[in-house]
Amino acid sequence: MLTSTTGAAASAQPVARRWYKQLWVQVLIAMALGILIGHFFPDAGTRLQPLGDGFIKLIRMLIAPIIFCTVVLGIAKMDDMARVGRVAVKGLIYFEVMTTIALVVGLVVVNLWQPGAGMNVNASNLDTASVSKYVAQSHETGMVPFIMNIIPNTFVGSLSEGHILQVLLISVLTGCALMRFGAVGKPVIELLDIVSKVFFGMVGIVMWAAPIGAFGAIAFTVGKYGAGALLSLGNLLVCFYVTCLIFIFAVLGPVSRLCGFSLFKLMRYLRDEILVCLATTSSESVLPRMLIKMEQLGCKPSVVGLIIPTGYSFNLDGTCLYLASVTIFLAQATNTPLDLTQQIVLLGVLLLTSKGAAGVAGAAFVVLAATLSTVGSIPVASVALILGVHRLLSEGLTPTNLIGNAVATIVISKWEKALDTEQMHRVLNRE
Repeated sequence: MLTSTTGAAASAQPVARRWYKQLWVQVLIAMALGILIGHFFPDAGTRLQPLGDGFIKLIRMLIAPIIFCTVVLGIAKMDDMARVGRVAVKGLIYFEVMTTIALVVGLVVVNLWQPGAGMNVNASNLDTASVSKYVAQSHETGMVPFIMNIIPNTFVGSLSEGHILQVLLISVLTGCALMRFGAVGKPVIELLDIVSKVFFGMVGIVMWAAPIGAFGAIAFTVGKYGAGALLSLGNLLVCFYVTCLIFIFAVLGPVSRLCGFSLFKLMRYLRDEILVCLATTSSESVLPRMLIKMEQLGCKPSVVGLIIPTGYSFNLDGTCLYLASVTIFLAQATNTPLDLTQQIVLLGVLLLTSKGAAGVAGAAFVVLAATLSTVGSIPVASVALILGVHRLLSEGLTPTNLIGNAVATIVISKWEKALDTEQMHRVLNRE
C-alpha cells in the first residue's frame, strides 16, 4: 500500500525534461553543427539558407493574427479606455528615453574605441552596386511616410501583409469597439479567445523546427561571411558586441534592479528565445513566444499585448546601438571629421530615422543609408563597407532588442500596477 501511494505521489510530480529535449540545448547543438558546416564546407553552408528563411517565414505567417487576438482581448477585457491610453503613453515615453540612452552609449563607445581609425578608405573606389537598392529605398523613409504607412489600405490587407504597426492599429480600434459594446461583445471575445489558443498552439508546433532553422541560418552566415569578414572588419564587430554588452548590463541591469528583479535570471528564463534570435538574426522569429512568456512571468495580458508589438517598432535598443556605432565607424574609416556639435545633430537625426523605417525589410541597413543621406557629410557609398558583415552585426543587435523589450514590458507592467511580483519571482527562481 505504501509503495502504491508513493508511486502515485511521484507520478503527480512534474517530470523534468531530459537535457537533450530542451529547446535551448537543441538550438545550441544545431548552431554548433551549422558553424562547422559553414566553416569546412562553405558552399554547402550557403545553400542551407532556405532552412533559416523558411523557419522565419513560418513564424511571420502567425505574427499578425496572434498580435490581433492578443491586443483585442487585452483591451476588451480591460474595461477602461483611459487605462489603454495611459499604458500607450507610458510605453512611448519609456521607449524614447531608452533608445536615446542607447544612441548615446553607442556614440561614446565607438568614439573611444575608434574601430575605423587608420583604414583611410576612399569612398569613390567602393563598389556600390550591391547597396544601390538600400540607398534608393532610404529616400522613402521619414516621419510622414512612416505615419501614413501605419494606416492600412484595407482591414484584411493589414493582416495579410503582416505590418506590425498596421495590425496594432486595427487591433486597438477593434478592442476599443468591443469594450464599448460591453456584454453584447462577449460572444466575439469568447470566439477570439478560442482562435487565439489555436494560433498559439500552432506556434508550439512550429517551434519544433527552431533547431533546423538555427542550423540553416548559422551555416549560411558562416559559409558566406565567415573568416574573411571577421578578419577584415573584426575590430568593428568586437567593438559593437562589447557595446551591446555594456548597454545590457550597465543600463538594463540597473533598470532591472530598480524594478526588483535580476536581469541574469530574466535572460536565463528567455534563453530559448535569445538563442533563436542569435541564430536567425530575427527578433520577429520569437515574437509570439515572447507574448506567452511575458504573461507567464506575471505581466497582465493587456499590457503585454500593447507593449511587445509596439516595442518591436519603437524600442529597438540594439538597432540604435548599431546605427550609432556603424555611422561613426564609417566616418572614421573615410576620414570624415565630426565634431561634438555634428555628432549631437547626428543623434537627433538617428532618433527620427530609427522610427521612420520601422517594419521595413532589413530596417537597420535601410535606416543607416537614410541617415547618411540626411546628414550628408559621410559618403553614402561607404555603407558598402559593412554590407558583408551586416548579418554578423545583427547577431548582436537582435538579442539586444529582445532583452530590451522584455525589460520594458516588466517596467511598464510594474509602473501600471499590472505585475504579479510574486509570480515573477517564482518563475525567475524556478519555483
